Amino acid sequence: MPRAGGRFGPAQLRLAMAAPRPAAGLTSEWRLVDGLRTHTRRSTGPDTGAPPVVLVHGLAVSHRYLTPLAVALAATHPVYVPDLPGFGLTEHPHGAYDVRRHAAHLAAWLAAYRLPPVCLLGHSFGAEVTASVAANHPEAVRALVLAGPTSDPVARTRRAQFGRWLLDTLGEAPLQAPVLGRDIWNARPGRVLATLSHSVRNAIEVDLVRTTAPTLVVAGERDPVVPGRWRDQAARLVPNADLVVVPGAPHNVVATAPTAVADAIRHLLAPQPALQDR
Repeated sequence: MPRAGGRFGPAQLRLAMAAPRPAAGLTSEWRLVDGLRTHTRRSTGPDTGAPPVVLVHGLAVSHRYLTPLAVALAATHPVYVPDLPGFGLTEHPHGAYDVRRHAAHLAAWLAAYRLPPVCLLGHSFGAEVTASVAANHPEAVRALVLAGPTSDPVARTRRAQFGRWLLDTLGEAPLQAPVLGRDIWNARPGRVLATLSHSVRNAIEVDLVRTTAPTLVVAGERDPVVPGRWRDQAARLVPNADLVVVPGAPHNVVATAPTAVADAIRHLLAPQPALQDR
């Protein structure tokens, strides 16, 4: 079982807030995708031939909190961190997208970048979006990582999700707060609440059972948003899935334990040894 390691301190905060300026090998670019000027933070390292990894953020947030994980992966993989429509530095569409519209935009983003089949990681609400892409566009997804996937069917209301999120804040690194504040300011509170309403009406299970890509479910041991019963159920629903629980980590495991998550992704993508004839 991987160790949590890492933290979210001043260096991670500076990295998270750097865009659009270059920082730690990450740069920003915008492309027109489905009529929206879409921002992507991406690595600029050498092409190692390894499959690209695309990181998709959760509700209310953006690329910012995923930058420590992007840096942790960039030594071995090309990394892309797009901002979903209306979040981060991506243009605001009219109204808040539901899961299906976000997934359609992400599929269009993948087509615009002409990437080979990718490893698609979604965190929290982003896991709902990436599960939809994997289920409906299997040719585009080499592997899927569901990090802290929402939402638990027994807590599928705005009140229940908000209560669990408040409980989670007690275990999160305090310096994530300025990042969250900037992200909510960019998205606007109304969009955040509308997106939460879409999230709790989305049955992720429908997409999980249709997912054919090798899948990894990653969750923090101390994640009240994704408790043990739900993370186990989510992993069982996917036909070809493994489960990794990061000791001591809260919901934002991708931000506070990036090394452990990056190691789990590399293990998922490592070439499997050929069976030897006896």
